[in-house]
Amino acid sequence: MPRFKTPDYGLKMIPVDFAQQVLPGTFEFALCHLVNNELDLSTLRSRFTNDAGGAPAFDPAVLLKIVLLGYSRGLISSRSIAGACRNNVLFMAVSGDSAPHFTTIAGFVAELGDEAAALFTQVLLVCDRQGLIGRELFAIDGVKLPSNASKAKSGTRADFEREAAKMEAAVQRMMGEQKARDAAGCDDEAVRAARTRERLTDEAKKIRDWLAANPDERRGAKGAVRLSNRTDNESAKMATGKGVIQGYTGVAAVDAAHQIVVDAQAHGTGSEQELLLPVVDATAAQRTADTAICADAGYHSEKNLAELDKRHIPAWICDNGYRQRDPRYAEQAKHKARPDPLWDKSAKAKAARTASKNKPYANTDFKQADDRSHCLCPAGKRLYRNGGNCTINGYAATKYTGAERDCVPCAERHRCLRTPHQTKVRQVAFFRGKRDGSASHTERMKRRIDSDQGKQMIGARFATVEPVFGNLRHNKRLDRFTVRGRTKVDGQWKLYCMVHNIEKLGHHGYAN
Repeated sequence: MPRFKTPDYGLKMIPVDFAQQVLPGTFEFALCHLVNNELDLSTLRSRFTNDAGGAPAFDPAVLLKIVLLGYSRGLISSRSIAGACRNNVLFMAVSGDSAPHFTTIAGFVAELGDEAAALFTQVLLVCDRQGLIGRELFAIDGVKLPSNASKAKSGTRADFEREAAKMEAAVQRMMGEQKARDAAGCDDEAVRAARTRERLTDEAKKIRDWLAANPDERRGAKGAVRLSNRTDNESAKMATGKGVIQGYTGVAAVDAAHQIVVDAQAHGTGSEQELLLPVVDATAAQRTADTAICADAGYHSEKNLAELDKRHIPAWICDNGYRQRDPRYAEQAKHKARPDPLWDKSAKAKAARTASKNKPYANTDFKQADDRSHCLCPAGKRLYRNGGNCTINGYAATKYTGAERDCVPCAERHRCLRTPHQTKVRQVAFFRGKRDGSASHTERMKRRIDSDQGKQMIGARFATVEPVFGNLRHNKRLDRFTVRGRTKVDGQWKLYCMVHNIEKLGHHGYAN
């Protein structure tokens, strides 16, 4: 039998040289050099007034390094970062064995506020000095993340009024029932009922106090009433691919040369259309006259396109139908048709799948001939042209109609016609743009997107901005914001984007 040395995994008292733990070429080395030599932290240090008295405070440079190192390692909570400072040698080396309490770390992140924007700008200037910003294409996209707010406490002022009134009525009813039990000599439920009344009274008082402190409804850009939230009134209820969340949208503008985030903002709204122009304004200092702006369909609107055209900014903003027009996505339906590995076999899910299979046919399901002489319906029947140069709502169009001999006996009538018992044949119109020749900004953008250059720009957008969100969401495990209020959330989002930029600096040999 061969003999081997027995490994010892027990506790060891080993002298550690912290300077040898931070190796050149790593993220932590670039981070320490950047914070120690490049960043101006005088504003953060000026917050402390313990020059003549009081206990020594933790240096903001140390706290900043700890937080950014924790975010780079997928640690978002202050407790986990504080635990790493006590148990992880690398965190000890970066922090100089400071080991701050988790409340100190949480307070630093929460109180960073607008200073996060100044720090982000300083890191961006270092990236620019290192030649990492190309200024040829800025890709814009966003991600919706939950925040430290309760979705159950969202609603309008009227909703909150009804909720408080309901609680107060319940308290009055319980008091009447208690009086009746007291008169009958039954007090078995007295203690429990008293606790319930106290809880409802306190909750109703909190709602009344919140309504008094917030007398106005929260409104959107167009004046429409938006749901308020009693735990974080600057957050928003927004729909995502995984359900409805209460949170913020983190938007990033990314340069195509080396995927440097040139601007990062967090907003309490799920409407991406109103976020495009603020991001474009914020990147003005970094853009040149030839810098192209590219964004997905969420940012597309006639108003945004008109404003970009007015400013003479070269832009490529997708519309919702660009994939249907692009032959590269012709086979995307087969991927959507594949069942999920965790396929829901409930009766409700089956009914939903059946309904989706029986979805009515839209105009996009009909194929127009190249010479516009006819079009084919989903059943393969020919619809004949009955208007080659029509005008519908100011748009030039070509109209087609089916034949009774094909439509009446067709088995797809229930999906093709809204009222198959009344309508005999299907009619379809294909639009070709504005009749007066002054095409809308949307029409002109569609032509740009459908061109060969447009397809290249769309592909460049995917390759530029999506890896950034993949890095932050998957590698850095950013699944929620841990603070409340737009200023604080915006600061935390900027810190995460700073981590991404510092990684890029480290990978390109910064401070080696």
